[in-house]
Amino acid sequence: MTSENFVLFDVDGTLMDAVENQRKVWHEWAARHGLDGDEVHAVALRTRPVETFAAVAPGADPAACLALLHALEDEDVRTGTYGAFAGAAELLGALPADRWALVTSNYEHRVRGRFERTGLPMPAVVVDAATVSEGKPAPAPYLRAAKLLGADPANCLVIEDAPSGVRSGRAAGMTVWTVNTPEAAEGSQRHFATLAEAAPGILGWAAGGRA
Repeated sequence: MTSENFVLFDVDGTLMDAVENQRKVWHEWAARHGLDGDEVHAVALRTRPVETFAAVAPGADPAACLALLHALEDEDVRTGTYGAFAGAAELLGALPADRWALVTSNYEHRVRGRFERTGLPMPAVVVDAATVSEGKPAPAPYLRAAKLLGADPANCLVIEDAPSGVRSGRAAGMTVWTVNTPEAAEGSQRHFATLAEAAPGILGWAAGGRA
């Protein structure tokens, strides 16, 4: 393992603002099942999809529910309106190409589609939902990214917005900062109201600094 510093980014809510897109997807999914969109979305915000299906449509086939959700998400990648958070493109472009990665609970093809549409650069390493058997808040996604980069977890900085991601990064033995939320999630070691405010510190870390 190298002693260099690395930066591992969550995607949705951290680099990409996809809140409205997810709301629309879940509303459409709910409509297809004759359910109230607001009620389904409220459940989806705090549970994994399979748990959402069990809570809001217990009699439905989970595999069919998931297939519809994936189809709607893929369509949204093709036609939806996306926005990267201010400063994201400049930050990613300024980082050494071999020392940052994406760690997402989404799927790589969707991330690539969104990044292409918003002009964000893609790194060589992407750990997505298909890469590991255990997702966040388990440490596996971030540990996998570190292994692929040849990085010591102690030299990795995780940038997150969600509590499950914070727990994942901390369980992996990494430093975790949060961005784009009113307050820090429990376990976050530094917090910034925006990604742009965090950018100087992130670049400093990548250059060999520490928190």
